[in-house]
Amino acid sequence: MTELRFEALNFTEKPINEMIHTSLTFYQDVKRRRTVRDFSDRPVPEEVITNAISAAGTAPSGANLQPWHFVVVSNPDIKREIRQAAEEEEKVFYQGRASQEWLKALEPLGTDENKPFLEIAPYLIVIFAKKFTFDEQGRKIKNYYTSESVGIATGILITALHLSGLATLTHTPSPMKFLNQILGRPDYERPYLILVTGYPARDAMVPVISKYKFDQIATFKR
Repeated sequence: MTELRFEALNFTEKPINEMIHTSLTFYQDVKRRRTVRDFSDRPVPEEVITNAISAAGTAPSGANLQPWHFVVVSNPDIKREIRQAAEEEEKVFYQGRASQEWLKALEPLGTDENKPFLEIAPYLIVIFAKKFTFDEQGRKIKNYYTSESVGIATGILITALHLSGLATLTHTPSPMKFLNQILGRPDYERPYLILVTGYPARDAMVPVISKYKFDQIATFKR
């Protein structure tokens, strides 16, 4: 086993006033983020996507095993193939697989099996969760806290794209195993979600919603 080396932490402490200002500014910016279903086909610099994924790759993970893989799809033919496969699964979902309770919860959003955004948006980032990894010697290493780790990385990715000036949509057709076949990923990688990203359409509309109040989502034990 390779001995782990340690180095001094690169940490810069901020004055209290700056900490409060920075945290408030971030909150005010990120609360503007909305899930978008109407995208523009305007091109987006690939470097923006690269930087956002690089940021996601800094996420903490169980034993630092980094159990994620991001497949960036911009090829129109592949996007079309993903849309067709996703809509087949969504049709089954909306016409029988989903419970009436679930469908009732989705009804106000007006969603159905039609997913044109999978072709219109310039980028689909398909996120895979890796059950295990192979080291440089080809040995199989089990990954720990995979869902938690990939979830954190995905949150950072969504935030990075928002702060870069792009809109996003998390799409999770179920089941998603067709993504392994279309994108040539191994069976030990589980499709986690499709993150659709790009500029919103000029006439994009979003539902009027509210978020829980602070005391509904947090408790302080002083």
